[in-house]
Amino acid sequence: MDYRELSDFLRKRREAVQPEDVGLPRGRRRRTPGLRREEVAALAVMSADYYSRLEGGRGPQPSTEMLTAIARALRLTLDERDHLYLLAGHGIPPRTTGGDHVNPGLLRIIDRLVDTPAQVMNRLGETLVQTPADVAFEGELTNFEGLERSAIHRWFLRAGEKDRYAEDAARATHSRMLVSMLRSAYAVDGAKSRAGNLVRALLDGSPEFAELWAAHEVGIRHSGTKRFLHPAVGALELHCQLLDDQQQQQTLLVFTAAPGTESAEKLRLLGVLGQQRLETVPAD
Repeated sequence: MDYRELSDFLRKRREAVQPEDVGLPRGRRRRTPGLRREEVAALAVMSADYYSRLEGGRGPQPSTEMLTAIARALRLTLDERDHLYLLAGHGIPPRTTGGDHVNPGLLRIIDRLVDTPAQVMNRLGETLVQTPADVAFEGELTNFEGLERSAIHRWFLRAGEKDRYAEDAARATHSRMLVSMLRSAYAVDGAKSRAGNLVRALLDGSPEFAELWAAHEVGIRHSGTKRFLHPAVGALELHCQLLDDQQQQQTLLVFTAAPGTESAEKLRLLGVLGQQRLETVPAD
């Protein structure tokens, strides 16, 4: 691990990222070039002390999970992420499809959707990043571990996961779509992959999944309009728009409501809740 080079690289990349690039206000008294250390730490969901010691050339070797979070917070490209791993004494992670590294272009889009529910999801249904409004809408989805990181696993095996869908028909369609998505990943990655592990766990634990898996359906996509039941704001009718990143094999999901509707007003309220969550990140 090269502490001096790692420290210099982190500082230079932090100074190159502007607050506006990550959806933060600049403020009037900002004298630091780019982001502050505590802002990077908040974006990476780690303590400011830990990040400060790392950038200062002190502290233990960071884990690959920490490096992934830092790479995302600093909006690093794949080449920059690989360089970060090497400086921290780790091997370069494989550039497999469905990985955890989010394209900076997608991150720049999602940074501008602070008041709109949106998230980036990989091919296994793992949420990699959410807007604050999406956390207010769906809850925090990035802190699950193991197979539970996958929304597909949670949908079929976690109690209460389907409750937010208002209609039985919508739940059935969503089940088919999730199985179709996993089927595509399994066909590419094979039985010994993370997709294979997920399939085996679901076949063992969910008769519904087993029945749908046996149907061998592929190519089923998200339906355009979805009806939800939210514990705080009640019924919502939202349109789900998808933007696919073919290189990273990830999808940006954005939820919107028709202007002037009751659902649009409820989304505005969720956006306010999301903005309040952002207040935990210091602006000055």
